[in-house]
Amino acid sequence: MALRGCLIIMLPIIPRPLSCVEKRGQFELTPETAIFAASSLQAEGTYFAQQLSAATGLVITMKLTASAAPHHVIRLELTDDCQHLGTEGYRLAIMPDAVKISAAAPAGIFYACQTALQLLPANAPRTLPCAEIEDAPRFRWRGMHLDVCRHFMPKEFIKRCLDLLARYKFNTFHWHLTEDQGWRLEINKHPKLTEIGAWRMENGERYGGFYTQDDAREIVAYAQERHITVLPEIEMPGHAVAALAAYPELSCSGGPFEVATTWGIFQDVYCAGNERVFTLLEDVFSEVFDIFPSQYIHIGGDECPKERWKTCHQCQARIQAEGLRNEEELQSYFIKRIEKFLHANNRRLIGWDEILEGGLAPDATVMSWRGEQGGIEAARQGHDVIMTPQSHCYFDHYQSSDFANEPKAFSLQPPLPLEDVYAYEPIPAELMPEEAAHVLGAQANLWTEYIPTTQQAEYMLLPRLCALSEVVWSPKELRDEANFFSRLPAHFDYFDAMGINYRRLKK
Repeated sequence: MALRGCLIIMLPIIPRPLSCVEKRGQFELTPETAIFAASSLQAEGTYFAQQLSAATGLVITMKLTASAAPHHVIRLELTDDCQHLGTEGYRLAIMPDAVKISAAAPAGIFYACQTALQLLPANAPRTLPCAEIEDAPRFRWRGMHLDVCRHFMPKEFIKRCLDLLARYKFNTFHWHLTEDQGWRLEINKHPKLTEIGAWRMENGERYGGFYTQDDAREIVAYAQERHITVLPEIEMPGHAVAALAAYPELSCSGGPFEVATTWGIFQDVYCAGNERVFTLLEDVFSEVFDIFPSQYIHIGGDECPKERWKTCHQCQARIQAEGLRNEEELQSYFIKRIEKFLHANNRRLIGWDEILEGGLAPDATVMSWRGEQGGIEAARQGHDVIMTPQSHCYFDHYQSSDFANEPKAFSLQPPLPLEDVYAYEPIPAELMPEEAAHVLGAQANLWTEYIPTTQQAEYMLLPRLCALSEVVWSPKELRDEANFFSRLPAHFDYFDAMGINYRRLKK
């Protein structure tokens, strides 16, 4: 598509659109204002009407019609004229007597609605400034990860996160559901996973929680209404102590185990030579498939110590039987076997970059977190990649070096200030164009070892999530730090109005 750029960036839109021309005048929302759309856009129209009603205090209705709408209405329409913008691109025309939203697909309509909602002033939310906007994303994967295992987060907070993701045009919510410190998803066939694995002792009290399958389906439906895919993560072969506490026979030693109460990497992992491990995991995935329609399933694959495998007769027998050379290839065998099961069920595997060790599963996608080298290597092998290096995408890191005035955070890595997030470029310079095409996008990761509350989680996310939204949506050529910072105050006004916690900019 042609890159036209914003001629005027007075409008505080984040992420920055491809083309944005402010016009004279404004469109006023009144009790008579209605949204007109065809039945194919009923979901988007209903959502937009609800959001406008909540913001303005008016009762904005949505009306189904295939014919031309009267004056002073908001019109949503699908058109072939927007095909060049892709399925997520859109045109938004705000005029004094009408608002027209056009796109090639419903997702584009939805993102145009998000742009319009951002243009409602916090102190006078019944007017929209006149403008002509054309927009489309740079990357197809725009994600955020949330760890609910180290500290459990309630269902309503998950929805609050999804609302934020929608506002900033993210399309993937990576839900980290199992860990050493807790198993958070109900599995009917193996109830001990939550009866035992969801709970631990913390400061002398029982701590934990889990999501029922109905809870998870509710979250998935809520996300789908916002054009967000929920990516479930079930960790393996490591980070499995909570599962081993429930079913110790799945370990190399036989246990007993307790759900972990401290952070770090634990030596006890799933026994790669035990067939019952694969039976349980396939049972788990069979129920996961029924809840999550995501094409991708994340299987972890990171930080798996091999010490138990080295002294386990079942693991060593597996190495011999499969003609493997070492424990690294045993992990690759484990991952490839799971990938084969996922593929047989029309799903695709994603794992952290450690899955490269010992050889990559044929159709695997790599999340590169230990820097970019794993992503570079995977892209050169022809595998798809999602960039999420700690240096720019780990939002559990301190936001500044003013440690005395920041809430406790992960301190083994340098702070990650807002400016560094905004400066991130997901395409490594050393990749050739055909290799760079395998970089699907990037995502923020929020690990919660040091984040016990939802208020602190919001603080760690914002405004860094705003910066990353522009990294993954806007063209590289249009990114400008000073311009971005000039648009932030209007978003802080929104956070204040909604009671959302965030880190204020230091003067």
